[in-house]
Amino acid sequence: MNESTFSLARIWAQGDGVSHAVAVMLVIMSLASWSVIIVKAWQLFALRRMSGGAKAFWHATSFEAGMAALTPHAADNPFHDLAHRGTEAVSHHTTHRDELHGVLGLNDWLTSTLRQSIDDTTGRLQAGLSILASVGSTAPFIGLFGTVWGIYHALVGIGAAGQATLDQVAGPVGESLVMTAGGLAVAIPAVLGYNALVRGNKEILARLKHFAHDLHAYLVTGGRVRKTNANLHPLPARKEA
Repeated sequence: MNESTFSLARIWAQGDGVSHAVAVMLVIMSLASWSVIIVKAWQLFALRRMSGGAKAFWHATSFEAGMAALTPHAADNPFHDLAHRGTEAVSHHTTHRDELHGVLGLNDWLTSTLRQSIDDTTGRLQAGLSILASVGSTAPFIGLFGTVWGIYHALVGIGAAGQATLDQVAGPVGESLVMTAGGLAVAIPAVLGYNALVRGNKEILARLKHFAHDLHAYLVTGGRVRKTNANLHPLPARKEA
């Protein structure tokens, strides 16, 4: 018996269809979880940069200038989406009072519109997290199944040979230990990534809700966006704490 007995190539060669299926499944789950972690981490990084534009919005001298601060990556900018939907809600409510939503006050209509925007952003932030949760909860058990099957494989070999020798046991037992380690190697990054992404999402949503609260107060308490001589109504000065 030498070191090649415990090499991954030797373990793969002496495995059967079940062990191969378990190994392939673990590899696919690992690739899926790391793909989600990398994509969502980049998304959070971009959203943190966009939140800087939300701060610049309130330092602008007009609503138009404030929207310009939110313009970069406007298609994926939830802060820009909030401001855009808020202004459209005010304009629509004012010019379509004869429709069913006209029975609602501007406060309720605007609140519903902003909440819908936040809910849409929440859905985008949570997309893919179910993959990490599923991988983190099932990968150890898939690895454990591979472990049980490897031990069973070893017992079958011992029974067929009529005696237990180290050469007969080492391969299947090594295969089972690799399956256990593989399951843990797949599950641990998925769980840690899930927790980190959930914490990051909560931070972004907290900033988004704070921005929505200020925007709601601005639009409802007299700062309604309306065009006057091709210029938008200026932002009121914010009170310093």
